[in-house]
Amino acid sequence: MKTLLKHATIYDGTVGAPFVGSVLYEGDRILEVAANIDDSLADEVVDLTGLSLSSGFIDAHSHNDWFAIKQDPQPYFEPFVRQGITTFVTGNCGLSSVGFESNSQHVDKIGGGLFFFNNTTGTYGSADDFFNAVDENTPCNIALLVGHCSARAGVSGYASGSLSPEDEQAMLAVLEKNLQQGACGISLGLAYDPGLYADLDELKKIAALCLQYDKPLTVHARASSAVSLAYPQLLGRSHLLRAMDELVEVAQGTKLKLQYSHAIFVGRKSFKDKKPLLAMLHKLQQDGVDIGFDMYNETVGVSVITVILPAWYRSMSEQERAKPLNKLKLTVLTRAASKLLGFSLNDMQIAYAGENCREYEGKTVAEIAKLRGENEIQTYLHLCRESDFKGRVNMGPYYTQDIINDLCKEDMCIYMTDAWVEDFGVQNPAIYDCFPKFIRSSLTGSGDTMPRTIRKMTGQTADRFALKDRGYVRAGAYADLTVFSEADIKAATPGQAQSFGIERVVINGKTVLASGELDAQTLKTAGRAVRG
Repeated sequence: MKTLLKHATIYDGTVGAPFVGSVLYEGDRILEVAANIDDSLADEVVDLTGLSLSSGFIDAHSHNDWFAIKQDPQPYFEPFVRQGITTFVTGNCGLSSVGFESNSQHVDKIGGGLFFFNNTTGTYGSADDFFNAVDENTPCNIALLVGHCSARAGVSGYASGSLSPEDEQAMLAVLEKNLQQGACGISLGLAYDPGLYADLDELKKIAALCLQYDKPLTVHARASSAVSLAYPQLLGRSHLLRAMDELVEVAQGTKLKLQYSHAIFVGRKSFKDKKPLLAMLHKLQQDGVDIGFDMYNETVGVSVITVILPAWYRSMSEQERAKPLNKLKLTVLTRAASKLLGFSLNDMQIAYAGENCREYEGKTVAEIAKLRGENEIQTYLHLCRESDFKGRVNMGPYYTQDIINDLCKEDMCIYMTDAWVEDFGVQNPAIYDCFPKFIRSSLTGSGDTMPRTIRKMTGQTADRFALKDRGYVRAGAYADLTVFSEADIKAATPGQAQSFGIERVVINGKTVLASGELDAQTLKTAGRAVRG
C-alpha cells in the first residue's frame, strides 16, 4: 500500500531550510519527496497542513538492547515512541547485552550489575544472534555497539588488573567478531566493572580495532565530576579532566572516531569544567581526531544509591559498621565528598529502595530524614541497607539549563536519552520528553536552530554510526518518520511525565502512533535490526 503524507513542513535531516512538501512511501521505503505529489498515486492520503515532518528521531546513546530482547518489549519502548524516537544506538557504556562466547563461565557478570537477562527470549552472546532475535520482533530499530565491559567480563569475570596475554587476545577476538557481524562500534565503560581495570595499553588496542573497521569508539569516561572514586587525589586537577586526559592519550595522532558519552558535569563544583572540556574536544578535532559527544536535555541523571558510599564501608560486616569510629569516618568522608562535589543529600531523590521503602519514592534523602526524625547520613544508610545496597536514585545537578543550551549548539554534539524504563519506582524523566524538549528549546530561542536541532537527532546521528538509509527524508531511505506540531511543542510545559507535540510516528512504513493513539499490535514487530 502506498501512503502519501502531504503539505507538511519537512526537515530532511540536513542543515538545509525546511520546506513545505509531501512524502510518498510504500512498504518500508520512501518513494518520493516533492513539493507536490498527486493524490492519485497513493492508496492512503494524510493531510499534514500545519504540522512538521522529519525522519524518525534516533536516540544516540541507549541501553535498550537489554529490553529489545524482553519477552514483552513493548512497555519498555512505548514512552520513547511517544516522543518520536524510532531508532536506538544501544550497547553503550561498555555494558552491551552481547560480546561473550556461549560457553562463558561469567555470563552472570554481563551487565555490570545494572542490566540482567530477566524475562528475555534468550541470551545472545554475538551480534549475529542478537540481530536475528530482534529483527521484526521488537518495537523499534536497534543498532548495537559491542561493549568492552561485556567482552572483558565474558573472558575473565571481574578480575582486576591487566589481563593475561591469552585473555586479552580472547577479548579482542570477541570484539572484532562482533564488529564483523554488524556492531556499529565498540563502547567503553571505564567507571564500571571490569572496564575500570583496563590500562592505557588495553584501551589503545581496542581503539586500533575501531580504526581498522572505521567504526566509532564510544566512551563512558572514568569520571564525570570534579572528584570521584576513580582517582586517589582529591585536590588538584579535576577528575573529569583527568579522565579526558586519558582519552586524549588514546586518540591523539589518529583519525579515531571518538564519541564522548553523556557530556555531563556531576555536582555544582564540576560546572567550571565545561569550558576546559570543550577546549580539549576542539583541540582533538583540530588535530584530526573525529571527535563528538552526546547529551540529554535533563538536569538530573540516574545512578545507584551507593554512588557516594565508599567501597570499604560496603565490605564491612554490620558489626563493624556499627562501631563509632567507622560511623564517624564515614560521616566525615561523605560530608567532605559532598562539599567537593557541590552536591548534598537534598539532591538525591529516591527512585527505588526496596519494597519496604515505597512510600519514600520521589522524596529526597534530606526530606526522608526529616520524616524519620534522624540525621541525613542515618537515613541514607538505612535506605542503602533496605535496598540491599542496590537502590536507584535520580540525582543532580548534572547540568544547568544554561549549560544544556550552550552544549546543544556545538557542531560535534548529537542528542540522546541514556534512559530506560524501570519495572518499579520513579522513572528517569528522559524516557518521556527529552527529544521534544530539544525542539522546544530551539523554538523558544534558547537552543540550536531548528534544522540543526532536527539534524542532530536524525541525519547527523545516522552518519555518525553509519546507519545506512536512515536519518533522512529522501527517496530510497527507510520510511521512519516523525510528525510533530511546532505550535504545541512551543506552548507545552515540560516535565509532566509525558511527551508533547508528537502527532504521528512511522517505523519502517508502519504507522505505530497517530493522533496520540498507539497501535500496540503494529508496534510489536515494527522494529528492525540495524547492522553496521
